[in-house]
Amino acid sequence: MSTATPATRALEAAKVAFERIEYDYVAGQDKIGLHAAEAIGADPAEVLKTLMVEVDGKPACAVIPSDQTLSMKKVAAAFGGKTAAMMPPDKAERLTGFHTGGISPFGQKKRVPVAFEATALGVDRIVVNGGKRGLMVRLAPADALAVSGGIAKGLVAEG
Repeated sequence: MSTATPATRALEAAKVAFERIEYDYVAGQDKIGLHAAEAIGADPAEVLKTLMVEVDGKPACAVIPSDQTLSMKKVAAAFGGKTAAMMPPDKAERLTGFHTGGISPFGQKKRVPVAFEATALGVDRIVVNGGKRGLMVRLAPADALAVSGGIAKGLVAEG
């Protein structure tokens, strides 16, 4: 099975080192990121989920630990807006070119602003979706920021 996706091609084009990790994706999971972390035997704090949002009606991408909850107030502030809301899944799929459960911050069809939860970046390697269901990539946080054009901000809800 080919593991080349727009996300992995973007990482390869940027010449960053990354590891592909495949796992059995189970459709219908509520907490896809936590399921992925368990399936690959990784710390949920280091397995990041990619969430598509709209800030003042404009698309953006938030990447946070799979065991955390997004704070819409913090997301709006991170992208310089007043309000934020989750993007409907069908819109996220059209915009990114990826299916929900397989959305990556790398190689999206339409480039949008990206923010990573700052507290998640203090490790040697993070795990992020590789652009399809059942494919994750492990890479250095600095490389993830560089390839995505992302910023590091506080995005998660307290407690």
